[in-house]
Amino acid sequence: MTINNAVSAMAGVFIMASLLLYNSNMFAEVNWLWLTFFVGFNLFQAAFTGLCPAAKIFKSIGLKD
Repeated sequence: MTINNAVSAMAGVFIMASLLLYNSNMFAEVNWLWLTFFVGFNLFQAAFTGLCPAAKIFKSIGLKD
């Protein structure tokens, strides 16, 4: 798996998890949407700046570019 694939997979998991937690009966809280916003904003800014904390973490654990 490449770093780009890992970042996309992680972002997808976080977005789906936050939406599931927001829609669940047990954790129905609007604040879970802030996690979705954070992930989306981080992906947006990384497209322009090239700075992605998740990519740095994946690179440090040995994933290839």
